[in-house]
Amino acid sequence: MSPSSVSNWLTMDTAFFGGFFVLAVIALIMNLRARNTDHQRQSVSNANFLTFQRSFFFVYFLALIGDWLQGPYVYKLYEYYGFRESQIAVLYVAGFGSSVVFGTATGPLADMIGRKKMAIVFCISYTICCLTKLSPNYWMLMFGRILGGISTSMLFSTFESWYVHEHTERYGFPAEWIGVTFSTTTFWNGFLAITAGVIANFTAEGLGYGPVAPFVVAVFPLVICGFVVARTWPENYGNRTHRLAASCMDGFKTILNDRKILYLGGVQTMVESCMYIFVFLWTPVLNPAHPPLGMVFACFMVAIMIGSSLYNLLLAKGYKAEEVLRLCLVIISLSMGVCSFTGGPKVSLSYTFVTYLAFLVLEVGIGIYFPAISYCKSQVIPESHRANVMNWFRVPMNVITCATLLCLHIPWISEDKRIVFVACFGLALSGVILATRFIATFQESKSNLIVDESKQSLIENGD
Repeated sequence: MSPSSVSNWLTMDTAFFGGFFVLAVIALIMNLRARNTDHQRQSVSNANFLTFQRSFFFVYFLALIGDWLQGPYVYKLYEYYGFRESQIAVLYVAGFGSSVVFGTATGPLADMIGRKKMAIVFCISYTICCLTKLSPNYWMLMFGRILGGISTSMLFSTFESWYVHEHTERYGFPAEWIGVTFSTTTFWNGFLAITAGVIANFTAEGLGYGPVAPFVVAVFPLVICGFVVARTWPENYGNRTHRLAASCMDGFKTILNDRKILYLGGVQTMVESCMYIFVFLWTPVLNPAHPPLGMVFACFMVAIMIGSSLYNLLLAKGYKAEEVLRLCLVIISLSMGVCSFTGGPKVSLSYTFVTYLAFLVLEVGIGIYFPAISYCKSQVIPESHRANVMNWFRVPMNVITCATLLCLHIPWISEDKRIVFVACFGLALSGVILATRFIATFQESKSNLIVDESKQSLIENGD
């Protein structure tokens, strides 16, 4: 290595490590400011809400850390077992494909048999998924990926559906506090991801147990999560009157028959497609700069934490959740637009660093997105089909992600990732349009509801 290359490496390394501390300080300051907003102060002063919220956090955070522990070493484990890149790609596609094919059934099942029971099923299936990683057999790993895809569908629908029902139906807390809960969840999710990454690295590298170790460790929080759910959670349900196939189709019809839900599902598809495509792209795009990948990942998570605090600050400034949702899509569009120019092959270190900064901006947008979309879904998706509809939202996202992953095996696309970034830019711009339409229909429906309530009040007073 020449002196100039050593100097460049030290400069980039310093930038990544120094950037982490700068971002961490920003995240801390913004979180402290977000805690002083009206919504936060009102919810924090309610002892019953805090008790309920903490009981949910304890369970959900166990599930999340069980999920995060697996993330850093999935690809490396398959490499460790000697599989080729094309074989590994098929395993990844199997995971997303199973979420499309089987994951849509987990929503109506949760509504029919109970969200508590489905949360326990999640813990069992994800535990089995982790244990399959102990085998070097390709088909056993394939079975594990299929289970993992189904489990992920349950993780991102069942727990949220259970919480929203308890929040609104059992306890009757204000709907605005749902955004507070999921903003806090997003903030601490970043911290959990960093912690899980450190634990995974320590067990795999520090203790020398190899890439299978994090999957063994992930079993423990998943088992504890299932045990706590079984012992402490009350059961709640959605629509229990239909058979499984009919219930699945009811959720699909609900989306098609309500423009608000249709537009919101489109927004989710656009954002999460960009997010999952980014998960595949960031490592090969930044690799020419030889960054410390663990530190880069930590910076991404801190950026998400900043976004979650920014969400609360924007609400305190008078922005509505649906408007903040559109703002996050504008942010993602800007990020992908920059990467469409700077994310090409054989670029200079300065271009690579600009791409890295654009990735950080993307993660801030993702941090804003999760609490915003959670609140909007709680307002427009009917309780009877909540988990069902939420899983249907994930179908087009999984299809787009699978198609993109397969396209990356086309040489001219694989060599120049800017093509994929342009596609993501198009997705994000489409999301801005859909978010704008969602705002119009959502506000129109709220205005109509206010008018109807006023008429009803006049009639009752007249009587």
